[in-house]
Amino acid sequence: MLKQSLAAAGGALVLASGLISANAQAEMIWSTFSLSYLKGDHYKVGDNEREVLTVEHASGHDWGDNFFFIDHSTFADGVVTNYGELSPRLSFSYLTRQDLSFSFVKDVFIASTWEMGDVFNNYLYGIGFALDVPGFQYFGVNFYKANNDLWDDDEQVTLTWGLPFSLGGAEFLYDGFLDYSTESDTNAKEMNFTSQLKWNVGKLVNSKAPFYLGIEYAYWNNKYGIDGVDERNPNLLVKWHF
Repeated sequence: MLKQSLAAAGGALVLASGLISANAQAEMIWSTFSLSYLKGDHYKVGDNEREVLTVEHASGHDWGDNFFFIDHSTFADGVVTNYGELSPRLSFSYLTRQDLSFSFVKDVFIASTWEMGDVFNNYLYGIGFALDVPGFQYFGVNFYKANNDLWDDDEQVTLTWGLPFSLGGAEFLYDGFLDYSTESDTNAKEMNFTSQLKWNVGKLVNSKAPFYLGIEYAYWNNKYGIDGVDERNPNLLVKWHF
């Protein structure tokens, strides 16, 4: 299932690249690739202790932006799972050739996310906004309708942010996301507030690419829509950008 999902994701990206490349104006503005390691022992649903390897890629283009990650989780009892998301957004400013920024809104997007697990695929679609919030490297909000595979469809709001700051010459980054999903006949309303506080130790060796040490903390109510399953989960974090 994972291989099929990744193959489909690759096909979708190739198709999107082909369509966008047809426009001579299309160009990549920035991109980043990273590998993360997490270790924690307060997980809910399955074994409490596990290690997670995460591959992430994010990029910004004049046509919009894209985010992709895949988690490879190894439980203490030997169970292995995989989960990934592909989240492209298409800019209305690009489509209309008009500057649609207003007030603190930098752009408006057609937003989508493909959630892919070992035994399911969910598809989310809606509208997104890039916001200009002082001090933040980025701040976004997406409003989704979710077409779920294993449970009833619902609605979701997703916030994402990145806040860089310095203390005594050391560089830090506080980033993360908040997902809020509405309830349905098959699942309870759900909130997942997961954030990372990271110190860029790569600066100590004059690395141009960040190398982070820090913690990730998940504050997750009704995990997976299961009523009463609340996770409070700190993780050791190592993250390498290259």
